Amino acid sequence: MSSAHLVTNIGSLVTNSDIGDGLLGELHDAAFVMENGFVSWVGSASKAPDCDVMTDVGGAAILPGFVDSHAHLVFAGDRAPEFEARMTGEKYTAGGIRTTVAATRAASDDDLRSNVRRLSAEMLRSGITTFECKSGYGLSIVDELRSVSVAREFTNEVTLLAAHVVPAEFQDKPDAYVDVIMSDMLPKAKGIARWVDVFCDDGAFTGEQTRRVFTAAKALGFEVRVHANQLRAGEGAAIAVEFDAASADHCTHLTEDDISRLSASNTVVTLLPGAEFSTRSPYPNGRALINRGGKLAIATDCNPGSSYTTSMSFAIAVAVRDMKLTPAEAVHAATAGGARALRRIDIGHLGVGAQADFMILDAPSYVHLSYRPGVDLISSVWQVGTERYSKK
Repeated sequence: MSSAHLVTNIGSLVTNSDIGDGLLGELHDAAFVMENGFVSWVGSASKAPDCDVMTDVGGAAILPGFVDSHAHLVFAGDRAPEFEARMTGEKYTAGGIRTTVAATRAASDDDLRSNVRRLSAEMLRSGITTFECKSGYGLSIVDELRSVSVAREFTNEVTLLAAHVVPAEFQDKPDAYVDVIMSDMLPKAKGIARWVDVFCDDGAFTGEQTRRVFTAAKALGFEVRVHANQLRAGEGAAIAVEFDAASADHCTHLTEDDISRLSASNTVVTLLPGAEFSTRSPYPNGRALINRGGKLAIATDCNPGSSYTTSMSFAIAVAVRDMKLTPAEAVHAATAGGARALRRIDIGHLGVGAQADFMILDAPSYVHLSYRPGVDLISSVWQVGTERYSKK
């Protein structure tokens, strides 16, 4: 039997609910109670109920755990030389993915598992308490299935991204590879992966190929998400809305019609600041999306080629500086926005009934996450009411 646990003397509590002030539902001099891993009471510290256990955070700020709705952790190998080449002027293309495919196919299950374990531990230290994890570096029936199986050991939010790029052996017959995805990979991934993703862009998959994969995926009960409009303004964003995708990710190149269409839909636009930072690509205008009523998430896009970071704080700082979000909007996108991009209502907030996932900052306010870029401000991280990481 678990006892009630009071967390009190919180200088600034981001609840992402209507019990506090502003976009973040912020409360000052606050407290909350956890029972059985969930939040059971939130309010002023002066009105907190007596509890069996108490944690006094000494005036620190507390935020819901970050929700990373876009990450590629199942891979092997290193692409530092590619990054170095980009920093000397080479342009980013989707073709570099094949370098990782070769290394991933050659890796053992234990090698892949060890890499996910290492990166997910980094995420936890970064304040990320829920993350989505994609396949996409196997691109064969065997390697895609073992990728989603390894990912499922670490998260329930698993995505089959077999349609990442066309593998070399299908280079001249991409539609035949799409057939393999539809007839073999999707049925075998059912029950392991929750999501199906397609990279709909130059050098990857066409709009028509994307529609074929999504039609087959939905018929099998998968939910969908899209790598959309990263390299150019194409069909990806429109297809995301057409198929009621939970999220359209990247969205670096959106037309006015794309922005209107996305803003009127249930599809979240997931911004990936690390990708633009690492590829020296133009940043999407998050301000334009927000001004039109768009729903935003921020994610790390952790992957070995174009965004090799597990730091959500870094992503927040870049989104504030270069995507024109306010600090509050960026924090909301990295918490409640990420939860919405995963169609979850139990995470991303600290209202009554929420899973007790949160971080304690070495700072008085969430603003410090973008005000002090590059500084590790995460003091401790809790998941389901239990402390999982402490800097002390």
